[in-house]
Amino acid sequence: MTADGPPRVALVGANGHGRWHRRVIAALHAAGRLRLVALVDVRPQEDEPDAPTPPGTGVFTDHRAMLAASRPDVVVVCTPPHTHLPIARDVLAAGADLLLEKPPVLDLAEHRALLAASDAAGRAVQVNFQALGSAALAELTGALAADRLGPVSGIATVAGWQRPDAYYARSAWAGRRSVDGRPALDGVLANPLAHALMQCLAVAGAVTGEPVRPARIEVERYRVRPIEVDDTTVLRLTPHAGPPVLAALTLAAEEHVAGDVLVTGGRGRAVLEYPTDRLRLPSDARPRVVPGRQGLLANLLDHRAGGVPLIAPLARTGPFTAVLDALRDAPEPTLLGGDVVRTVGDGPQRVRVIRGVGEVLRAAADTGALPSEAGVPWATRPYVVDLDDNHL
Repeated sequence: MTADGPPRVALVGANGHGRWHRRVIAALHAAGRLRLVALVDVRPQEDEPDAPTPPGTGVFTDHRAMLAASRPDVVVVCTPPHTHLPIARDVLAAGADLLLEKPPVLDLAEHRALLAASDAAGRAVQVNFQALGSAALAELTGALAADRLGPVSGIATVAGWQRPDAYYARSAWAGRRSVDGRPALDGVLANPLAHALMQCLAVAGAVTGEPVRPARIEVERYRVRPIEVDDTTVLRLTPHAGPPVLAALTLAAEEHVAGDVLVTGGRGRAVLEYPTDRLRLPSDARPRVVPGRQGLLANLLDHRAGGVPLIAPLARTGPFTAVLDALRDAPEPTLLGGDVVRTVGDGPQRVRVIRGVGEVLRAAADTGALPSEAGVPWATRPYVVDLDDNHL
């Protein structure tokens, strides 16, 4: 609470995915946890029936004008990733705490600059990797701490989603490698399935008790349409300490796989379906839902009110940014076509899928081998980056 009531909250980027944030804010506003004072977007505000705008809420097209007029205590930023750093700096300089949509930034130089701005302002930065608030993830890491899986030999994730043609027409930065000379990296790993990799990195950090420090990154990146980034990626991260991490992800799936995190130990394997909070430990007969996911905006409010630790502070996301930094100069993804790819539907909702990709990705997650190592006919040699111990 502030002297004049609950914290004043503003949202920068109120359209698109920002509508999800509006629904979260609306629920907390109704519960008296916050007061929505401003919405900002360069486009006219889209209708969101589940989050009506409270009377008196300011509507702006410029975040600096909003900061000066509304003086919020907390700002949620949901804008394209390449715009995050300048907006975040302005928010922190104005004295507000920040909930920043993932990915927070796209290279380590920007990550360090944002950490410095946060320290200088004395304000908190939480990154909206919302799956880190999962009670199922907390139970899994608790099981690792209790040695219920035995020595962990590998951590992997597999996810298979679809994105139609309309997805790549949603904005000027969709499917782009860079915008206005700045990295955008709007690929499967950096944006829609970023949570899958972040969950693995969180588990790996729980195994070793410290953030993951990548020693080698090997990645095979593919695309099924003429975009500049990957829609299918298999990445293997070998850390300086701890088990290897493998991420096998696609937006060109034949069948939906929500997102499994696989943790293999000496006493068996645990499986966390991170979007649904379904968990199966080696002692479980079947997967079960673990309720109690914590919202990251609510957690930020609790942090302000009573010093509750942040779930996803900027520093915790450093290993994720380190991966993006290492991949920034990777070659263009291999374009797949011919008999390997088939189309389903037509018009804006047309999707392109890779034949047999589910089996390829599942095999990679199960064995730790990249598709090229497994002899997949369409696979190409991986891009390899070796990193020193100071990369992060």
